Amino acid sequence: MIAIREAWRAGLLGRAHWWRNLLAGVIVGVVALPLAMAFAIASGVKPEQGIYTAIVGGLLVSLFGGSRLQIAGPTGAFIVILAGVTAQYGVDGLQLATMMAGVILLLLGVTRLGAVIKFIPDPVIVGFTAGIGVIIWVSQWQDFFGLPAVKAGHFHEKLWQLLKALPHLHLATTLLALASLAVLIVAPRLVWLRRVPGPLLAMVAITLIQSLFQFEGVATIGSAFGGIPQGLPALGFPEVSLPRVLELIGPAFAIAMLGAIESLLSAVVADGMAGTKHDSNQELIGQGIANLVTPLFGGFAATGAIARTATNIRNGGSGPLAGIVHALTLVLILLFFAPLAANIPLCALAAILFVVAYNMSELQHFTRMLRRAPRADVAILLITFGLTVFSDLVIAVNIGVILAMLQFMRRMAASVEVQQLVEQELLGELRLGGHSQLPPGVLVYTIEGPLFFAAAETFERVLGQTQSDPQVLVIRLKRVPFMDITGLQTLEEVIQQLHKRNIVVKLCEANDKVLGKLRRAGILQALGQGHYHGEFQAALRAADELQGD
Repeated sequence: MIAIREAWRAGLLGRAHWWRNLLAGVIVGVVALPLAMAFAIASGVKPEQGIYTAIVGGLLVSLFGGSRLQIAGPTGAFIVILAGVTAQYGVDGLQLATMMAGVILLLLGVTRLGAVIKFIPDPVIVGFTAGIGVIIWVSQWQDFFGLPAVKAGHFHEKLWQLLKALPHLHLATTLLALASLAVLIVAPRLVWLRRVPGPLLAMVAITLIQSLFQFEGVATIGSAFGGIPQGLPALGFPEVSLPRVLELIGPAFAIAMLGAIESLLSAVVADGMAGTKHDSNQELIGQGIANLVTPLFGGFAATGAIARTATNIRNGGSGPLAGIVHALTLVLILLFFAPLAANIPLCALAAILFVVAYNMSELQHFTRMLRRAPRADVAILLITFGLTVFSDLVIAVNIGVILAMLQFMRRMAASVEVQQLVEQELLGELRLGGHSQLPPGVLVYTIEGPLFFAAAETFERVLGQTQSDPQVLVIRLKRVPFMDITGLQTLEEVIQQLHKRNIVVKLCEANDKVLGKLRRAGILQALGQGHYHGEFQAALRAADELQGD
């Protein structure tokens, strides 16, 4: 489901929808401007590269993505990964890693793995997004307070260096930053300013103040980067070599996985707000195309932006036209207003990122999960958060997902029951078969739940410790939805052990999928001919006949 094609079929590109999508696109474009520059600077690249990313990435995702409401561009979630890649491999390495991530995203979409990304548990997502929020917040102290540059590798070292540097803050920079932060917090609460995007208002207001008073020592885009070039970027290719590709595989996968998670989360948010339904696989294809092409025009990694997508919907956006207009709005700003950006203070952009970091951290959701979630989920949340902040985002997500999987398997294994059925429980079924009681020497066990590797030990222990050896043991598989190879092997071993004790084993009521696996694994052959039955009544009759022999 390509967004632009679906919008065409649904009539959303018709004239009746033009005005509100044009308006939404212009508003989102204006909102994206300060955010794109702030995210670019925080990622270690030039501010104009953030604008290029929002233009090219936003346009391509609107055309080829799977959500007709998605607005894409640089986002705060990427900052931690991208800043590390830029510091280690340079801007050229960042752009090559982004293109490789685009290929990975394309493959994920083409192989229809979009739905798999949705299975990452909430404690892991909340943990790493909160961790990213903390890292972004601390990383902006230098620009917010006008502190001297600090050289530190790990987060705790950087935090300590920044804390020691705080007494040397630049007063004018700090006051401008605090004023910008006040505008960002207060403006949305004032009715007459509510329609004006807070980041734009803060950036413009603080830029005007700095332009008028020219405070000494206040870093601006002009002083730090020489301003923003007026015009569109030229086409260029990053340097590609096999050793370079091999060393960037890890960062590329990190960018791809985080981009996939955030874009699909954004699409889900859009569906919830607008009542639409996105195509996960096509969304990944659109994101892949965007990340493959954007670096060719000077940009870097792009993904679906939740805040900008929500802004699009709130302002009447109903189709890809709004995303296209958002990109064109940024093109016009770049062509006609780029020279004015030289006076934008970096402290104003740092204040914007303070708010982005707070929103990303989802503090209320985080604390509510700490109070209400089961202890195992709280542990996963805190471990993911701690590893994100103090170690590495990729390690944090990997370990968080592994811990969540182990916890899920533990819960699944605990839910699997292997129990003996007594006559009182079987009374109704016995009467249907013409029995008043179980035939002597017959025991009936039932398995309830999937017989997989985590539950195999329980199954083996229960069936291997029957209190008295019956002549016939009937195992009902009616409530076993599936078996894996470990479950099959364990079942075969238990059958062999019971056979050594001269106990006849009968299996019954397996569904078609389980029965096929039993046949392929050779378990029906190990049982012996005539010892598998499709119905419980047939198994009872056969057991009764054995008793009579």
